[in-house]
Amino acid sequence: MPADLNDYFNKNNNNNNKSSRPKVDFSSFKLPDFNKFSGLIYTLIIIITILLVAKPFVIINSGEVGIKSTAGKFDPMPLNAGFHFFVPFIQEVRIVDTKVRQINYTSSEGRNETVTRGSGIETKDTISVLDSRGLPVSMDITVQYRLNPQNAPQTIAAWGFSWENKIIDPVVRNVVRSVTGKYTAEELPERRNEIATAIDAAIRADIDKQPNQPVELASVQLREIILPPKVKEQIERVQIAKQEAERTKYEVERANQEALKKAALAKGNAEAIKIEAQGKADAVKIEADAQAYSNSEIAKSLTGNLLSLKQIEIQRSFNEALKENKDAKIFLTPGGAVPNIWVDTKDKAKQSAIQE
Repeated sequence: MPADLNDYFNKNNNNNNKSSRPKVDFSSFKLPDFNKFSGLIYTLIIIITILLVAKPFVIINSGEVGIKSTAGKFDPMPLNAGFHFFVPFIQEVRIVDTKVRQINYTSSEGRNETVTRGSGIETKDTISVLDSRGLPVSMDITVQYRLNPQNAPQTIAAWGFSWENKIIDPVVRNVVRSVTGKYTAEELPERRNEIATAIDAAIRADIDKQPNQPVELASVQLREIILPPKVKEQIERVQIAKQEAERTKYEVERANQEALKKAALAKGNAEAIKIEAQGKADAVKIEADAQAYSNSEIAKSLTGNLLSLKQIEIQRSFNEALKENKDAKIFLTPGGAVPNIWVDTKDKAKQSAIQE
């Protein structure tokens, strides 16, 4: 085997009678030195590995803030939503939720609600309290709140990441016990709105007293008041008695209204009769007054000459009658005044009646 490639190709060319293919000089050809690139590749691999393991950046979503600590000391300014770098192994960024969260203090009867992990809804045992007489009562409360994002580093530094159990839970339980203890168990359902307002105001006041305003309270809702069975039975009996009393009162009031209605109708009828009688009396009086006035006017018009004339006219009528009935008898009225009365003597009935 030839030691030099050029000699090998030259011999082949001579043996092939000077072929037309050109001569190739491989004396300058060298294989690449992979040792020079291996160092660069290893360096890139190490850098990428460090980035993946150390992860010197963080992405903060909306509704969250980042709390950066340098050598264990919290930075007072929170990191808002976005992309942030930090120095690995020296600095650390902890992400905390600032969205509205909810705690349900509920009895075993209300634990049927399904709570998704990470939903911001937490379920705790109902709040057991004592009324003003020492009777046990349970209160189901719902509290909605959120971490104050501006003061989140100070809150975490003071209370730790379990700040909810140290701030919200003790305040809510203490306030509910304090407010409820002022009332009897029977009063709680009747004064529910008053008690709910008092609990809300007291919780807000206690939360606002905390330094750096760590929490923003959204709402406090009184969901249910769970009374002892005996108290519930007693309240039900009282309610039934009140309903019966209200029904009796309604019936009495209705009877009174009916009586007043009948009395009003009777009074109205009596007034109508009275008005009708008064109208008739007034009519009779008016008629009598008219007749009297007429008689008075007639009396004023009667004179001696007029009476003499009337007497002559009547006497003439009698005279004419006597001409027709000559057997008649003439009877004068007392005093001989006009008119004269005559009777037919041929009528026996009239004659006997006159004589009697």
